[in-house]
Amino acid sequence: MIVHAGLIALQRPEGWAGILIEGPSGVGKSDLALQALEAGFRLVADDRTCLFASSGRLFGRAPPALFGMIEARGLGVVRQSALEFAEIRLLVRCARIPKEIERMPEISLQARAGVSVPVIDLWPFEHSAPAKLRRAIEWLGGREARAYLARLAQDRPCAET
Repeated sequence: MIVHAGLIALQRPEGWAGILIEGPSGVGKSDLALQALEAGFRLVADDRTCLFASSGRLFGRAPPALFGMIEARGLGVVRQSALEFAEIRLLVRCARIPKEIERMPEISLQARAGVSVPVIDLWPFEHSAPAKLRRAIEWLGGREARAYLARLAQDRPCAET
Protein backbone atom coordinates (compact mmCIF):
# COMPACT_ATOMS: atom_id res chain seq x y z
CA MET A 1 0.00 0.00 0.00
CA ILE A 2 1.47 3.37 -1.02
CA VAL A 3 0.49 6.46 1.00
CA HIS A 4 1.12 10.17 0.44
CA ALA A 5 3.45 10.58 3.42
CA GLY A 6 7.10 10.85 4.38
CA LEU A 7 9.03 8.54 6.67
CA ILE A 8 12.00 9.41 8.86
CA ALA A 9 13.67 7.30 11.53
CA LEU A 10 15.64 7.74 14.72
CA GLN A 11 18.21 5.25 16.01
CA ARG A 12 17.05 3.75 19.30
CA PRO A 13 18.64 0.98 21.41
CA GLU A 14 16.16 -1.53 19.92
CA GLY A 15 16.74 -0.38 16.32
CA TRP A 16 15.46 2.26 13.93
CA ALA A 17 12.15 3.82 15.06
CA GLY A 18 10.19 5.28 12.17
CA ILE A 19 7.88 8.28 12.15
CA LEU A 20 5.33 8.43 9.34
CA ILE A 21 4.57 12.08 8.49
CA GLU A 22 1.11 12.63 6.98
CA GLY A 23 -0.82 15.67 5.84
CA PRO A 24 -2.29 17.38 2.81
CA SER A 25 -0.08 18.52 -0.05
CA GLY A 26 1.87 21.67 0.79
CA VAL A 27 1.37 21.42 4.57
CA GLY A 28 5.11 21.06 5.30
CA LYS A 29 5.77 17.31 5.50
CA SER A 30 9.11 17.53 3.66
CA ASP A 31 10.09 20.67 5.56
CA LEU A 32 9.51 18.84 8.85
CA ALA A 33 11.57 15.92 7.56
CA LEU A 34 14.43 18.28 6.58
CA GLN A 35 14.39 19.86 10.03
CA ALA A 36 14.48 16.40 11.62
CA LEU A 37 17.38 15.30 9.39
CA GLU A 38 19.37 18.25 10.69
CA ALA A 39 18.56 17.06 14.23
CA GLY A 40 19.99 13.57 13.67
CA PHE A 41 17.08 11.64 12.15
CA ARG A 42 17.52 9.63 8.93
CA LEU A 43 15.41 9.70 5.78
CA VAL A 44 13.53 6.60 4.71
CA ALA A 45 11.02 8.06 2.23
CA ASP A 46 9.75 11.46 1.10
CA ASP A 47 6.36 12.20 -0.45
CA ARG A 48 5.35 8.56 -1.03
CA THR A 49 5.83 5.67 1.38
CA CYS A 50 5.16 1.98 0.78
CA LEU A 51 3.58 0.50 3.91
CA PHE A 52 3.60 -3.18 4.79
CA ALA A 53 2.80 -5.23 7.87
CA SER A 54 4.84 -8.16 9.12
CA SER A 55 4.36 -10.11 12.37
CA GLY A 56 1.95 -7.49 13.68
CA ARG A 57 4.38 -4.63 13.10
CA LEU A 58 4.14 -1.77 10.57
CA PHE A 59 7.04 -0.99 8.25
CA GLY A 60 7.68 1.54 5.51
CA ARG A 61 10.09 2.08 2.65
CA ALA A 62 10.47 4.43 -0.31
CA PRO A 63 9.25 3.41 -3.75
CA PRO A 64 12.38 2.45 -5.77
CA ALA A 65 12.13 5.49 -8.07
CA LEU A 66 12.13 7.90 -5.08
CA PHE A 67 14.72 6.21 -2.86
CA GLY A 68 17.33 8.61 -1.47
CA MET A 69 15.61 11.79 -2.62
CA ILE A 70 13.78 14.56 -0.77
CA GLU A 71 12.09 17.71 -1.99
CA ALA A 72 13.34 20.99 -0.58
CA ARG A 73 10.86 23.67 -1.62
CA GLY A 74 12.70 26.48 -3.40
CA LEU A 75 15.69 24.20 -4.05
CA GLY A 76 14.13 21.24 -5.83
CA VAL A 77 14.66 17.52 -5.38
CA VAL A 78 17.98 16.72 -3.72
CA ARG A 79 19.81 13.49 -2.95
CA GLN A 80 19.92 12.37 0.67
CA SER A 81 21.38 9.25 2.25
CA ALA A 82 18.50 7.01 3.29
CA LEU A 83 17.62 3.82 5.12
CA GLU A 84 16.12 0.95 3.12
CA PHE A 85 13.16 0.64 5.52
CA ALA A 86 12.09 1.26 9.11
CA GLU A 87 9.49 0.01 11.55
CA ILE A 88 6.86 2.72 11.97
CA ARG A 89 6.32 3.40 15.66
CA LEU A 90 4.64 6.80 15.44
CA LEU A 91 2.26 8.60 13.09
CA VAL A 92 2.46 12.40 12.88
CA ARG A 93 -0.40 14.34 11.31
CA CYS A 94 0.77 17.77 10.16
CA ALA A 95 -1.59 20.63 10.99
CA ARG A 96 -1.98 23.68 8.74
CA ILE A 97 -2.06 26.14 11.65
CA PRO A 98 -0.84 25.91 15.27
CA LYS A 99 -4.37 26.52 16.62
CA GLU A 100 -5.34 23.05 15.31
CA ILE A 101 -3.08 21.40 17.90
CA GLU A 102 -4.53 20.47 21.29
CA ARG A 103 -2.38 21.59 24.19
CA MET A 104 -2.92 18.40 26.22
CA PRO A 105 -4.19 15.76 23.77
CA GLU A 106 -5.41 12.32 24.70
CA ILE A 107 -3.17 9.51 23.54
CA SER A 108 -4.72 7.79 20.55
CA LEU A 109 -3.94 5.05 18.08
CA GLN A 110 -4.65 4.82 14.35
CA ALA A 111 -4.38 1.81 12.09
CA ARG A 112 -2.31 1.70 8.93
CA ALA A 113 -2.12 -1.55 6.94
CA GLY A 114 -4.02 -3.21 9.79
CA VAL A 115 -1.51 -2.22 12.51
CA SER A 116 -2.30 0.35 15.21
CA VAL A 117 0.35 2.96 16.03
CA PRO A 118 0.37 5.98 18.37
CA VAL A 119 -0.55 9.26 16.65
CA ILE A 120 0.16 12.91 17.41
CA ASP A 121 -0.72 16.17 15.67
CA LEU A 122 2.10 18.65 15.07
CA TRP A 123 2.59 21.99 13.34
CA PRO A 124 5.57 21.26 11.04
CA PHE A 125 7.03 24.79 11.08
CA GLU A 126 7.33 25.06 14.85
CA HIS A 127 10.93 25.59 15.93
CA SER A 128 10.64 22.80 18.51
CA ALA A 129 9.07 20.28 16.08
CA PRO A 130 12.20 18.06 15.76
CA ALA A 131 12.61 18.02 19.56
CA LYS A 132 8.95 17.06 19.93
CA LEU A 133 9.43 14.25 17.41
CA ARG A 134 12.41 12.91 19.36
CA ARG A 135 10.52 12.97 22.64
CA ALA A 136 7.41 11.46 21.10
CA ILE A 137 9.31 8.54 19.58
CA GLU A 138 11.21 8.00 22.81
CA TRP A 139 7.99 7.91 24.81
CA LEU A 140 5.01 7.07 22.59
CA GLY A 141 6.92 4.70 20.34
CA GLY A 142 8.77 2.98 23.17
CA ARG A 143 8.13 0.10 25.50
CA GLU A 144 6.92 2.41 28.27
CA ALA A 145 4.13 3.77 26.10
CA ARG A 146 3.17 0.34 24.81
CA ALA A 147 2.75 -0.81 28.42
CA TYR A 148 0.82 2.37 29.22
CA LEU A 149 -1.44 1.96 26.20
CA ALA A 150 -2.07 -1.69 27.09
CA ARG A 151 -3.13 -0.63 30.61
CA LEU A 152 -5.25 2.15 29.11
CA ALA A 153 -6.98 -0.38 26.86
CA GLN A 154 -7.91 -2.40 29.94
CA ASP A 155 -9.66 0.76 31.23
CA ARG A 156 -8.86 0.12 34.87
CA PRO A 157 -10.11 2.73 37.34
CA CYS A 158 -7.59 4.45 39.56
CA ALA A 159 -6.91 2.72 42.84
CA GLU A 160 -8.10 4.48 45.97
CA THR A 161 -5.37 5.45 48.44
